[in-house]
Amino acid sequence: MKDLKNAGKFYAHYLKPYWIEFLITTILVGISTWAIVVAPTYMGRAIEELATYVQQWMNPATRAQATFTAFNHTLAIFVLLYIIDATSILISSLLLSKISGYSTGTMRVGLFRKMQRMKVNYFDSHSDGDILSRFTSDLDNIFNAMNQALIEIFLSGAQFIGIIWMMFTQNATLAWITMASTPVAIGLSAFVMHQASVSVDRQQDDIGRLNGYINEQITGQKMLITNGLQQESVAGFQPYNAAVRKSNLRGQIWSGILNPLLMGLSLLNTAIVIFAGSWLALNGSLSQGAALALVVVFVNYAQQYYQPIVQLTSLFNMIQLAITGARRITEVREQPDEVDPPEGKTLDGLKHELLIDNVHFSYIPGKEILHGVTIKVDKGEMVALVGPTGSGKTTVMNLLNRFYDVDSGAITFDGVDVREFKLASLRQNVGIVLQDPQLFSGTIRDNIRFGDPDADQARVEAAAKQANIHDFIVSLPEGYDTFVSDEQSVFSAGQKQLMSIARTILTNPRLLILDEATSNVDTVTEAKIQAAMDNVIQGRTSFVIAHRLKTILNADKIVVLRDGNIIEEGSHEQLLAQNGFYAELYHNQMVFE
Repeated sequence: MKDLKNAGKFYAHYLKPYWIEFLITTILVGISTWAIVVAPTYMGRAIEELATYVQQWMNPATRAQATFTAFNHTLAIFVLLYIIDATSILISSLLLSKISGYSTGTMRVGLFRKMQRMKVNYFDSHSDGDILSRFTSDLDNIFNAMNQALIEIFLSGAQFIGIIWMMFTQNATLAWITMASTPVAIGLSAFVMHQASVSVDRQQDDIGRLNGYINEQITGQKMLITNGLQQESVAGFQPYNAAVRKSNLRGQIWSGILNPLLMGLSLLNTAIVIFAGSWLALNGSLSQGAALALVVVFVNYAQQYYQPIVQLTSLFNMIQLAITGARRITEVREQPDEVDPPEGKTLDGLKHELLIDNVHFSYIPGKEILHGVTIKVDKGEMVALVGPTGSGKTTVMNLLNRFYDVDSGAITFDGVDVREFKLASLRQNVGIVLQDPQLFSGTIRDNIRFGDPDADQARVEAAAKQANIHDFIVSLPEGYDTFVSDEQSVFSAGQKQLMSIARTILTNPRLLILDEATSNVDTVTEAKIQAAMDNVIQGRTSFVIAHRLKTILNADKIVVLRDGNIIEEGSHEQLLAQNGFYAELYHNQMVFE
């Protein structure tokens, strides 16, 4: 019930702009309903007039008076009513198709915009496949339901009310008999729909997890092939697939069983109406023609009475998928945005110093990662963060750029807390070169000026030259117009890193963070990256996160982290002289150089 209520709010939010189309649709549905519920009465009249004609024709005394005129007139009205019904449904279907297309497009744009405002921790805690499935399967389910089920909900609801009203205007006794089985139908429907709802919710969550696994395996396909782990990958796929199959089967069984049950009730209900109508015809005060006409009308109504219920239940699985999709998209919409102070200050470079002051931080409450870390950096200094995996180096980077906020303590630029700056201003001043560079679909030129789309060709080439990638680019047949993407590109891993450095140089950040920029490359490429790093670091305050210690020998300050604590701090020479943890790391690495 909570999901249904939340889904109602979700759809109301996106469908509100289309109230005029809904008003027109409501009027058309009203016309359609009037036509479809009035039509059986004309069928009854036609049968009654046909019976009258037959009686007159069979009697020699009245044969001359027998005529088809009244019958033909009634039959023409009957046909006209069905034409009106079909035309109204066609126009309303077109209107609702327009609403479905436009509203789901708005949902997709809104979801994408929301993801640009969300905190990084959501993306760290959800797989790419699960996020992608909200854009694909969930929105597709919503579109399908709106495109196919919305018109049925309108028509079925209106027809149900219209049929009840017409039955009571014709004969109250038969109307009550026709409706007698309704509580049984409602009880069965409520039970089955609850079971199906639980199964469909589980199914969509299982599909999200399956998509996450598939995305992970496809991303690491080369690694799987290299290590001969294809069979292990398939084995890992099986539990996710089995969970989807099980939840899907359960959902289909519960959704599929409802329609036959209601069809059976409809047939039983029709038989009861025929029996009761026949009894009234034999024992009532109506003429045989009128009694026969009444029975025919109510047999028609008995079939139509269950038709809206059967129609809606046949769409239940689709409707439930749409409700589940609304829930999953609402979960994203309800995620908190990044905190951007409305009256935030503008960061205009670093004038004196950056201070990480007694910072405590935890990704998960109760599991602290950083324990009172303090680092002071003067303008123009290069500070290197070293330490074993999991020591908190990348966490410091995440805090500097406000991907996360500290639990306690503060990070300040010239004495101003980083949380007081506008996010856009802060990130314009902080550039990051990540360990795993990302290329976007487009030309090489577009990729280099990704952070500054208005940069001219001269600036793009200057940045590429500083990053030592210009000569390679101009050697390509199409040069800077070469089309690349992250999956298909002419670049090696090291050249991608040089592209990333060129992109950062172009944005001209005041504070630079280099996160393992030389990892996983050969020594020749490492030398090129190191030269590019030296170019980009020159004259800037910088943090360098490194495992290869020979890349940070010239750092003004080296901070050694272990288990979220600073255990050593100083220059390379000072730390070697202390003969502590850093010296041990350095000597161990030099053995293999």
